[in-house]
Amino acid sequence: MRALVVEDELRIAADLERALKAAGFLVELVADGETAWFRGGTENYDLIVLDLNLPRLDGLTVLKRWRAEGCESPVLILTARGAWTERVEGIDAGADDYLPKPFRMEELIARARALVRRAGGRGNATQQIGRLTVDINRMTASIDGIPVSVTPLEFRLIAYLAVNRDRTVPPTELLEHLYGDDDSRELNAVEAIITRLRRKLGAGVIGTRRGFGYHLEGGEAQMQGSA
Repeated sequence: MRALVVEDELRIAADLERALKAAGFLVELVADGETAWFRGGTENYDLIVLDLNLPRLDGLTVLKRWRAEGCESPVLILTARGAWTERVEGIDAGADDYLPKPFRMEELIARARALVRRAGGRGNATQQIGRLTVDINRMTASIDGIPVSVTPLEFRLIAYLAVNRDRTVPPTELLEHLYGDDDSRELNAVEAIITRLRRKLGAGVIGTRRGFGYHLEGGEAQMQGSA
């Protein structure tokens, strides 16, 4: 899961990055509104955490531009405590949730996970797809109820396929959500992770639609005949 954090206070940004990474997100940091507007409008993120008080371009303007330009990424806005007018304006502008400062990281992570699940049409933190069970909150995977040891990178891939269980995911999209804007990575990095996961999970869990990408067997993509 790929997250963009837009926050100009360095300490808060570092805390957000650390907490989101620990929760399984691939995190990219931006400290001003103009850069945030460009990145959010040209890249695909599973979550955006947006502070409203930003240099160069305020967060509310950035959010309005994103929505006007068709950006559909879930946005969690951060506001000053007591600034209820900002929260109302943010929701009206297209924010999916808000959190007043100061806040506890545990609450932010819970809200972030909920937004990602809702964006994927999944309300439950535990996803059952065929023989595979993925627990987004605990960052665990199991086959037929038996836990499987996976690395953080492997879990990010499984979780992304689980959230997008209704479609076949192209390798280029997986690469983007696993490594962000790291141009040094190639598609064979995704293939290597898929190979490792297939050894761990066994046959019949991760399917391939040749020329299109990967899906989880038992998900809607498989049931709709896209395998």
